[in-house]
Amino acid sequence: MSASTSKKFAYVAFDRAGKSVSGVTESGTEGEAREALRSKGLFVTQLKVSDGSSLPLPGGKPRVRGPGPRVGRGRVLKNLMTFTRQLHVLLASGTPLVQALGALERQSKDVAWKTVVSDVRTRVEEGASLSDAMAHHKLWFDDVCRSLISAGEAGGRLEAMLERLAKLVRSESHVRTSVVGAMVYPCLLILISIVVMVILLTFVLPRFAGLFDTLGSPLPPTTKVVMAASDFLRGYWWVILLACGGGGFAFHAWRKTSAGRRACDGALVKLPAVGKIVRSFSTARMARLLGIQLESKVPLLDALGLTRQAVPNVIFKDLITSAEEAATRGQSVSGALAASDLIAPAIVEAIRSGEQTGQMSTLLISIADFLDEENDVVVRSLTSIIEPVILIVLGVMVGFVALSMFLPLFDLTATTSGGAA
Repeated sequence: MSASTSKKFAYVAFDRAGKSVSGVTESGTEGEAREALRSKGLFVTQLKVSDGSSLPLPGGKPRVRGPGPRVGRGRVLKNLMTFTRQLHVLLASGTPLVQALGALERQSKDVAWKTVVSDVRTRVEEGASLSDAMAHHKLWFDDVCRSLISAGEAGGRLEAMLERLAKLVRSESHVRTSVVGAMVYPCLLILISIVVMVILLTFVLPRFAGLFDTLGSPLPPTTKVVMAASDFLRGYWWVILLACGGGGFAFHAWRKTSAGRRACDGALVKLPAVGKIVRSFSTARMARLLGIQLESKVPLLDALGLTRQAVPNVIFKDLITSAEEAATRGQSVSGALAASDLIAPAIVEAIRSGEQTGQMSTLLISIADFLDEENDVVVRSLTSIIEPVILIVLGVMVGFVALSMFLPLFDLTATTSGGAA
C-alpha cells in the first residue's frame, strides 16, 4: 500500500486481558484498520481518522474481570443453568448471539451476574468468540464449560452444545440441592440440641445450685458432674469459644494446604459408611463430565485433563491422572481405573465395554444417570435414619440433665418420708 493512499486512524480498544488501550494505526480504509487491529488481539470500540494524535482513554468503571471469591458455587450454578438453557432456546429460534445475550442481560435479577453477561455481550459484539469472552470470568464459567462452548463454536454446533451444557449444569445443581436439602434438618436438630444444652447448663441449672446448698445433703454423682459442667461453662465460656474458633481456623488453614487436603480427601473416601457415598458421588461426577465431553467430540486427553480439574477430590484427581498417563501410552482408561479400588468393578467393566464398542460416551452418561439416582435414594435414606437418632440423643441428654437436677429433691423427699414414718 502506498503512503499516498494510507490514512491514519486513531483507536481505542481492549486487549485480551481486558485493559483499555489507545493508539494510532495506518491503513487504507476503516475496515482494513479494524481487521489489522483485530489480528493483533485488540477489540476496537472507537475508530476515526486522525491527524496523528491518539484518542483519550475512556473514563468510568474498568471492565469486569469476574466475580470476587465470595461467590458461592450454588449461586454460580443457578445463574449458569438459566443462562445456558435460555441461550440455547434463543439461538435455536434464530436469534443472533449478541441479541440473545442482550436479552439475557436485561432480564437478569442478580446484579453481579448481569454485569458478567453484559461484559460477555460487549466482548462478543467487539468480535471475540463466546468462549474467549467467557474466559475473562473463570469463576462463573469453568474450564469444562468454556471447552464445550469452544468445541461447539469450532464445529458449528453451538446450540447443541449449549443444550448439553445445560443438562450438565442442571444435573450438578440437582445433586447439590438434594444433598444440601437433605442435610438442613439434621443440622438444624444438632444446632437446637446445642442451644438447649447451653441454656440448661448456664441459666436453668444455676437456679438449682442455691437450693442444693440449702439441702445440706450429699449430691448424687450425676448431679455433681452436671454442676461441674455448668460451673465450667459459665466460668470459662470465653475459653471454649476461643478454642473452638482457633481450632476451626487452624483446621481450615491446614485443610487448604496440599497435605491437609490430601489427608482429608483420603479419609473421606475410606470412612466405613460415608466413604462409599463420597466415592459414588465422585464417580458419578467424573463419568458425567467425561461422557459429555467425549460426546461433544472433545479429544480424550483434553477431556481427561478438564475432568481432573473439575473433580474436587484429590484422590480422584490422582486416579484421573493415572488414566491420562495410560491414554498417553496408548493403553485403555478402564485398565487404569481397574487398578484402583475407588471405582466399583461393575462400572469399570461397563467402561471397558464402551471402549471396545466405541460407545464410551453413551455408557459414561448412562452410568452417571444411574449413580445419581442411586445416590439420591441413599442420601434420603441416610437422613431418614439420622433424624430420629439425633432426636433420641437430644432426648437422652436433656433427660440426663433434668434427672440430675431432680435427683437430690427425690432423695430429700425419700429421707423426709422415712423420718416421718
